[in-house]
Amino acid sequence: MAEEQNCAPKFRTSIGGQALIEGILMRGPGKQAIVVRSPEGLVIKEENIRLTRDKYPVLGLPLIRGAVTFIDSMVHGVKALMFSADYFPDEDLGQPSKLDLWIERHFSGEAAQKLVTTLAVVLSLGMTILLFFLLPTFLAGFVDPYISSAALHNVVESALKLVIFFAYMLLVSKQKDIQRVFQYHGAEHKTIFCYEAGLPLTVENCRIQKRFHPRCGTSFLFVVVVISILISSVVFSFVEWRNLWVRFALHLLLLVPIIGVAYEFNRYVGGHDNPVTRFLSRPGLWLQNFTTNEPDDSMLEVAIKAIELVIPEEKGKDAW
Repeated sequence: MAEEQNCAPKFRTSIGGQALIEGILMRGPGKQAIVVRSPEGLVIKEENIRLTRDKYPVLGLPLIRGAVTFIDSMVHGVKALMFSADYFPDEDLGQPSKLDLWIERHFSGEAAQKLVTTLAVVLSLGMTILLFFLLPTFLAGFVDPYISSAALHNVVESALKLVIFFAYMLLVSKQKDIQRVFQYHGAEHKTIFCYEAGLPLTVENCRIQKRFHPRCGTSFLFVVVVISILISSVVFSFVEWRNLWVRFALHLLLLVPIIGVAYEFNRYVGGHDNPVTRFLSRPGLWLQNFTTNEPDDSMLEVAIKAIELVIPEEKGKDAW
């Protein structure tokens, strides 16, 4: 009976989460909660949130809202990760770096935190663009002297994107320090599934749920890569594809529409259950083998506490 409820949720929630260092961030329609299991016990931080697209309605339009939501999620996610990391200082770091000392000298506490958050978001976004968009384009340039068509170049670049993406996922999944984070990721998914199934939020009910969720960020990132392959393959057929700087510029210009299309795709697949959406979601679900692990009961307790704090009082307000 529990398995049938797991496969056929009563509704789909817009509540989503992120695994942290020994904790979980859950975001509901009006607030978010961070729950961290520190050495002293559970640490809870709740705050009301208002998305950028809520302040400026034009940013909530389809194809635009995807990029805005992505940046919003990155900013809140980085802040939450830094919050959880404060409870587990790395003893191997030694003395503060020159950058840390410079920030302490020139900025107050709140301003320093905003600067560090901004730098972290910019670096994360920059590394993502460099690794999954610009690096494949650069490497594909080495075969250009031996090919004579844009179509073949696009095939080579697309293959490199996929190889780099899968290699990245595999390497990250092998890092020992990240294993427990991925267990919390699994706990987040299981708890959301339990809530969507209409079951009481208990460790026992959450434990039996699946850990692969169709609205996961891992699936979203894969969709971004695939859509970038499809869009750039078309666009590069009409430009000077041998010019490396032209290709770099186009990749950067196409980022917003690519993320926008990926976001709308994930919204549709996440909100519908039919043979087509199940087929389309399979690659992203399979990739979660690399980014989620089976959690223990203490991790499920953290996830349950986090989601309970963001479930809206008005029933159905968080419907997908």
